[in-house]
Amino acid sequence: MSNLPNCPKCKSEYTYEDGHLIICPECSHEWSLTAQEENDDESRIIKDSNGNVLNDGDTVSVIKDLKVKGSSSVIKIGTKVKNIRLIEGDHDIDCKIDGFGAMQLKSEFVKKI
Repeated sequence: MSNLPNCPKCKSEYTYEDGHLIICPECSHEWSLTAQEENDDESRIIKDSNGNVLNDGDTVSVIKDLKVKGSSSVIKIGTKVKNIRLIEGDHDIDCKIDGFGAMQLKSEFVKKI
């Protein structure tokens, strides 16, 4: 039996370890056990192109046409993206776009609705 902690968001006991992260399968919350990384996650603020703070579950709109890498498709300006998830990295928004599927976007190319 594992001694992993319960999820800090939804208190689920069904957490599992993936590399250096602990993941909750019920609410998809990911965190690290080291206090330093937890403090970094809490202080990380992601803003849209207008300077509005973005949160998980927000709805955003694309502010310019974006080419889809590896495809001839383009995500048009004004496309609504619902229920975003904030992640670490260069592309800091994880989402699903109707007609395109799952992808990652940069916060500088979206605005909060």
